[in-house]
Amino acid sequence: MSEIADMRVVNLWKRFGRLEVLKGLSLDFPKGAITVVLGPSGCGKSVLLKHLVGLLRPDRGEVWFGPARIDSMPERELGIVRRQIGFLFQQSALFDSLSVRENVAFPLREHGLEDEARIEERVMRVLSLVGMEESRDQMPSELSGGQRKRIALARAIVLEPRVVLYDEPTTGLDPIRAEIINELILKLADTMGITSIVVTHDLVSAFRVADSMVLLNEGQAVLTGTPEEFRQTTNPVVGQFLRGEVSQEELAKIRRHGDHLWAQRP
Repeated sequence: MSEIADMRVVNLWKRFGRLEVLKGLSLDFPKGAITVVLGPSGCGKSVLLKHLVGLLRPDRGEVWFGPARIDSMPERELGIVRRQIGFLFQQSALFDSLSVRENVAFPLREHGLEDEARIEERVMRVLSLVGMEESRDQMPSELSGGQRKRIALARAIVLEPRVVLYDEPTTGLDPIRAEIINELILKLADTMGITSIVVTHDLVSAFRVADSMVLLNEGQAVLTGTPEEFRQTTNPVVGQFLRGEVSQEELAKIRRHGDHLWAQRP
C-alpha cells in the first residue's frame, strides 16, 4: 500500500444482476489531497463512493482505510471507521423536522456525546466554518439549495473526519453558489487536512478544486493525473468527455433505437 494513501481500492469488481459496474478498479486517494472522480452516468462513480464508506461490499477486491481493510470488516468495527468518514449527499439529506442546529448535532448525539455544552460548541464551530452560524435556528425549508448544501457539509465534518466524500456537491446550484461550495472544499482540505474525494459532472468545479483527477469509463480508470495532465492528454475517451461529445457508438445506438420505435408506430 502507498504510504501516502488515506484510502485505496484494489482490483474492485461489482455486479448488479447482469450489469457489471466496476471491473477491476484500483485507485489510491492521497492523504490530505482533493481527488476528483469524473465520468459519464453509469460508469461506477457513486458505486465507488458507497464501497468507500462500506454501504456496499465488493464481489471481488479490497477496500482500505489507512492500514485497515474494511470490505470484510464486521459491521460493529465498520461503524468506528465510518465515524472518520464524512459524506456529503447529492440532495443534502437534511432532516426536514429538525432545525439547522439539530441537524448538525445529530451525528454527535448518535455517537453518544451527551454534554450539551460540548455539542453546542462543536455545532457552532462547524457552522462558523461554512459561514452559516446565523442560520442555526432556521428550518431546512427556509433555506436555499446552496445554504442546505453548506449545512449538510457542516454536519459531514462535525465529527472531525479524516476523509470527506462529496457526491455531486455543486449539482443544482447556480455558478455563484457552486463557487462557494468549491471554496469550502478547498478551505476544509487546507485548514483541517481533510482527504477529499469528490464525485462530480461539473468540469468547472473539478478543475477548480482538484489536486488529482480520475476519469472512470465502463467501470475502469481511463486516466489518473493532475488537472494539467488532463488538459494535455491525447487520450480520445478523456478528450471526448471533456468536450462533452457523444461517441459514435452511442449515436449509433440512439439512431437504431429511434428507428426501431419509429417502425413500430401505427
